[in-house]
Amino acid sequence: MRAMILAAGFGTRLRPLSELLPKPAMPVRGLPVIAYNLALLSHHGVRDVMINTHYLPEAIVEAAERHRPHGMTLHFSHEPEILNTGGGLRKVASFLRKSDPCILLAGDMVLDVDLTGFIQRHRDSKAAITFGLLDDPRTASFGSIGIDGQEGLGRVRRIANRVDLGGERRAGVYISLSLLSASALDTLPEMEKFSHLEDWVKPMLQAGREDICAELFSEKNCFWEPVGTLEEYLSANFIRHKYSFIDVDHCARQDGVQLNIHSILGRGVTLNEGSCLRRVVVWDGEHLPDNYQAENGIFAGGDFYACDLPEREKV
Repeated sequence: MRAMILAAGFGTRLRPLSELLPKPAMPVRGLPVIAYNLALLSHHGVRDVMINTHYLPEAIVEAAERHRPHGMTLHFSHEPEILNTGGGLRKVASFLRKSDPCILLAGDMVLDVDLTGFIQRHRDSKAAITFGLLDDPRTASFGSIGIDGQEGLGRVRRIANRVDLGGERRAGVYISLSLLSASALDTLPEMEKFSHLEDWVKPMLQAGREDICAELFSEKNCFWEPVGTLEEYLSANFIRHKYSFIDVDHCARQDGVQLNIHSILGRGVTLNEGSCLRRVVVWDGEHLPDNYQAENGIFAGGDFYACDLPEREKV
């Protein structure tokens, strides 16, 4: 089984943190985001993973290699000019065609879902493409994909406000997880730089393709946390989810990370006497001033970046 992790983005919404590290290399509870992606894929039998890079590629390669699961081979596709989601996919299509289906997921989120069952249902449906969706209250912020049918996989009838074919019965947030059959990759447009949703999937739907499907997960069988903004990133660090594929806190503590109730201190960080941190993440190797006081934010690159709490966490 093969997969691709999309890791070539600029992380614009996460600036200024993303000027220090690309999103896939940023630590969430002490482990880089890409470590979660790799552990999830390995747990479900993926042995070959392609990772595309563009911005700060060395940091992504270092984080991925450092946390590469045993028995997994990593491949890297560097894009001197960013190719967008579709162009990056097309560049490595020959690699991905050797797996039917292959898995496509974003490198700026932490995800826990039963990939094995998802893949089997995709195969049983004979779909060309199957998207992963989540029934989630954050739909207003992220947009949604609509499908037909009352249960199980459904045919995609709407993609946000890009295309609406009617017949929608259910909808959910696209969690940047897709299964692509080998035959689907043969239909990628002859373009170097393009969006996989806008320039590939949308025209297929408009042409009447009915083998583009999606599965709507619930919060009971899918955990998904994006790290696209400062607020999302801080929130993800303080969620104590019990992952099905890795003991995050155990791995982080073995690596020298201090996971406290109100703070997360990276490797080599010392909290001096008189200091008080509340809901603060400190990156590896940072030096905190004496008697340091901070709340709701990230200390990185020698500076503190304050965050507002997401609306769903405000009391």
